[in-house]
Amino acid sequence: MTNSLLNLAREKCKEWHKGQQRKYTDEPYHVHPFEVAHILKERGMSEDAQIAGLLHDTIEDCDITKNQIANLFGGRIADLVDMVTDVSTLADGNRKTRKAIDRDHVAKADAEGQTIKLADLISNTRSIVEHDPGFAKVYMAEKKELLNVLTKGDKQLYSQAKALLDQYYSSRAKD
Repeated sequence: MTNSLLNLAREKCKEWHKGQQRKYTDEPYHVHPFEVAHILKERGMSEDAQIAGLLHDTIEDCDITKNQIANLFGGRIADLVDMVTDVSTLADGNRKTRKAIDRDHVAKADAEGQTIKLADLISNTRSIVEHDPGFAKVYMAEKKELLNVLTKGDKQLYSQAKALLDQYYSSRAKD
C-alpha cells in the first residue's frame, strides 16, 4: 500500500462529495470524512482503515458502488466501506426500524470496520450536539444503542464515544 492510494482517496472523496455541504456548518461535506480519517490516523489505524474512513459515506451519499470502490482501492477497502454503510431504505419502515437494521449490519463488522464507525460517530456527535439540540435527543439515543454493538472496535475510540454520550446525558440532567 502506498501513500498515493491515500491521496487518491482524498481526491475521490472531494470529487464524489462535490456540491454537498455539511448540514449545520455549510462546510464542504468532505470535511467530515477527512476528520474521520484523521481520527483513525491518530489512533494508528491502518492505511486501509483511513482510506475507508475517507470513503465511508460514498455508497450512501454519492451514487458510488462497492464495486467501483473495489476497482479503485481493492476489495478490503470496499468491504470496510460496506461494513459501515447504512443498508436500510425508506421502504424498510420508520426511522427506529431502519436504525435497527443498520445497527444489526454494523454489528457484523470486524474490529477495523467498527473502529471506522466509532470515528464517524465521534465526528458526527460533536457537530450535531453543538448545532442541533433538538435532533441531538434522537441522535444520541440512537448512538447509545449503537455503542452496544460496537464492542469490537478500538477501545480508546469506544471510550471517547462513550464519554461524549455520557457528557451529553450528564449536561441534559442539569437542565
